[in-house]
Amino acid sequence: MIYLRLENITKHFGSFIANDNISLTVEAGKIHAILGENGAGKTTLMNIISGLYQPDSGQIYLEEKPVNITSSHAAIKLGIGMIYQHFMLVPELTVTENIILGTEKKWRLNLRQKQQEILALSQAYQLEINPTAKVEDLPVGTQQRVEILKVLYRQAKLLILDEPTAVLTPSEATSLITLLRQLADRGNTIIFISHKLEEVMNLCDTITVLRRGKVVATTNTKTSTIQHLSELMVGRKVGLNLQKSPANLGKLVLSVNGLKVSDNRGLIAVHNLSFQLRQGEILGIAGVDGNGQRELADTIAGLRTIKQGKIDYHCVIKENLKVGYIPEDRQKIGLILQFNIAYNLILKTFNKLPFCHKFLLQAQAIKNNAQVAIDAFDIRINGEDVPVNYLSGGNQQKVVLARELAGEPALIIAMQPTRGLDVGATEAVQTKLLIERERGAAILYISTELEEVMAMSDRIAVMYKGEFVDILDAKTATIEEIGLLMAGSTMINAS
Repeated sequence: MIYLRLENITKHFGSFIANDNISLTVEAGKIHAILGENGAGKTTLMNIISGLYQPDSGQIYLEEKPVNITSSHAAIKLGIGMIYQHFMLVPELTVTENIILGTEKKWRLNLRQKQQEILALSQAYQLEINPTAKVEDLPVGTQQRVEILKVLYRQAKLLILDEPTAVLTPSEATSLITLLRQLADRGNTIIFISHKLEEVMNLCDTITVLRRGKVVATTNTKTSTIQHLSELMVGRKVGLNLQKSPANLGKLVLSVNGLKVSDNRGLIAVHNLSFQLRQGEILGIAGVDGNGQRELADTIAGLRTIKQGKIDYHCVIKENLKVGYIPEDRQKIGLILQFNIAYNLILKTFNKLPFCHKFLLQAQAIKNNAQVAIDAFDIRINGEDVPVNYLSGGNQQKVVLARELAGEPALIIAMQPTRGLDVGATEAVQTKLLIERERGAAILYISTELEEVMAMSDRIAVMYKGEFVDILDAKTATIEEIGLLMAGSTMINAS
């Protein structure tokens, strides 16, 4: 039985065609993957199905009945729920308040009863969470659970998940996949958007691939391969295995000794942490999200106060500190979304030559700089005046990368640099960082993607409860060994 059918869906943004006569069908009770590069039109299409956008032309059918989804509220009434890659939560509200927001039309709320309902729901789906906790105090992975519970609370029949595992640990992702299978078995229909092709192959029944706004293929997982799907997405052969030369270590760049740092609530997030980093080396940090990685990265980048201990910057950056920092959240921290690409590229140097002269911004220099970055980093847009909030996630990340790698920084802090990126954009980001390593930059590479950390790193530090429990040679480390350390099963202090 066909649950959802799209017929010639087209959507323009000015002269840009985001969706170009897209037609596809999704079977009831099945898990249907939508694949494509960042900017291929996946999220726009899902926003149309969920009522956030309306198509310029085309028709949507639910259970073979034509529907006009004019708003998110209309989509919810039709049983359509969407879980976004970038969370739609109010940080100042509690978990319960976020989940019931917009569902109650009463003067008085029995919050205690609602909290009990949310707790029972979370336990039923093995997504246990404290219903009284404030969202702003929760780690990213736990906030993802809130988004999932919010849709389940509204009893959606069609669930649309946009990169749902991008912020989850491997164990959390496995639990989510198990949950989605259970939901499909109960009759829910699921659209699953992910750049993790192994997940798609393990979870989904059918796959539709978009490229530049058009459907290029619809296939099933039984007859597909990861390599073939990658080529369909990008339109060319993609190297899935990183080509990394042996490390050529140079002078000492960074040394951290006995570091102690607090989080935003005043609690100790990094405790008694020591390590060194040299030129031409990538030190990967593996760990479950929320174990002090963000606080460590912020502190080394100079954005957070040291409570105890010492950070020394040596070698070429001692006199002229050049640090490139790729933050984990490109939208909240890495970019000013209302600014255009050109201005985002000079956020750290806007008051210096050639971009500023006698307190006046130099428009031509700013424009020239943007065009060079757009070409060098393959940022796919119509011009440097486009606000970055109109860019896909992959292109937004390329803007951050272009800015932070400008000027050949001696130290690069890369925090979740490929989160939510497709295979092509991931390849581009990792290649750029490996080029910086060859140049002699020292790189701190922080990611919850274990395979990625193992592929990129020369050494791997495993972080648990704010400490490095061990530092391993990436050549000899195993996934099983690192996985056990990530779970805190062995506490081996390393320096």
